[in-house]
Amino acid sequence: MSDIHDETYGAVDDDPRAGAQSDERTFAALPPAHGRGFAQSWWGQSWLKALEDTALDLQQLKTGRRLARAGAVGAVSVRPGRITAVVKDRDGTPHRSDVLLQELSPEEWDRFLSMTIERAGHIAALLDREMPPHLVEDAAAAGVELLPGIGDLEPECDCDAWDHCGHTAALCYQVARLLDEDPFVLLLVRGRGERILLDELQVRSVAEAGFQEPLEGTQDAAPEGVSAAEAYADGAILPPLPGLPPLPAEPGLPPTLDTEAEPAPGLDVPAVEFLAAQAAVEAYRLLADALTPGHEKSSVEAELTEAEDAVRLAAAQPGAVIEARLAAESERGRDGLALAVRAWTYGGRAALHVLEEEWTPRGEALARARAALDAAWDEDERPRLRAAHNRWTVVGTDAQLRHGRDGRWWPYRKERGRWVPAGPAAHDPATALAMASGKE
Repeated sequence: MSDIHDETYGAVDDDPRAGAQSDERTFAALPPAHGRGFAQSWWGQSWLKALEDTALDLQQLKTGRRLARAGAVGAVSVRPGRITAVVKDRDGTPHRSDVLLQELSPEEWDRFLSMTIERAGHIAALLDREMPPHLVEDAAAAGVELLPGIGDLEPECDCDAWDHCGHTAALCYQVARLLDEDPFVLLLVRGRGERILLDELQVRSVAEAGFQEPLEGTQDAAPEGVSAAEAYADGAILPPLPGLPPLPAEPGLPPTLDTEAEPAPGLDVPAVEFLAAQAAVEAYRLLADALTPGHEKSSVEAELTEAEDAVRLAAAQPGAVIEARLAAESERGRDGLALAVRAWTYGGRAALHVLEEEWTPRGEALARARAALDAAWDEDERPRLRAAHNRWTVVGTDAQLRHGRDGRWWPYRKERGRWVPAGPAAHDPATALAMASGKE
């Protein structure tokens, strides 16, 4: 969950343009930002770039980062043209700090609103608390600069610094965290609050669509437009959807956790980096499956249990420390986890079930298994098999066949007194037995 809490939202007048001046939001003080950056979104990073490109004293920026990370910035008040907060020095001395940003003119707002309603995606992005690059680019093309540039963030502080001091820098870094969660913060500083802005967009959208109040005496007239049945029938003449994108050459790289700040106490950085890398690998696998022809006809995979997921992670060779944690958390022990990983590498979840599950084929399942065994060898070549539940052991050898619930056969071999997976599954029991005997 977000750690950003919007405490108040100021009242506004009925007139959007006049009411903008009384629009104000106050955000509760944020907790310290140990082990994390100040801006994850690209627009938050653009905000910080405007600060860092403007400040003449890099030492003040470092001081600001330290103060912001330490939680020295109090509640942040955001209103048109100004952001305010009390920032405390390391010794606890409070300073009122302000950052000013030029409001957009009425003409600029008019151009921005007209541009926004031309593309439904712009409104949808704002409602999702996002500010996609094309929205900012389209606004710039209309002559409206939403994001600040060099020199646009003007500092004011009661410490009497003539440039950005550590207090105003800390405020800017904290505002970047607010912007990550809600780009309407930026639009408020530029002069319009969220409610006013959305109301104006709605009014313009309705006007753009040409909707009017019904004339007197026409309230009962049939509505204009196209019926749903007609629109559905015309769908056949629409152009086909574009082709699927090609699969990337390899999984993407997760973000680095190598920052200038020390990790929070108890945070296992190597473990988090490993999990992030495995998330990228799993996302790549899911995408590859989704792009496979006929994938839409496949059933949805059941979610892995914690014990199964521990085996999946251990199969990625995370290192001795993480493997030990996985063995303990899954209650398998080191040897049990190693055996489960061996099974997983041969067939994932299905192979793991065959390793750990013992069941008795009955009815049709038993009949199919016996028919497969009878057809696998000639009468004089068939090995002597001793059946126990879903496991057929070759008498006098260290080879075994295990029958899965999906009808496949899994090769097993006895090593050091225990049965271990010897290869992937096969539909033919003779092929599986050859792998179990080491003949393939």
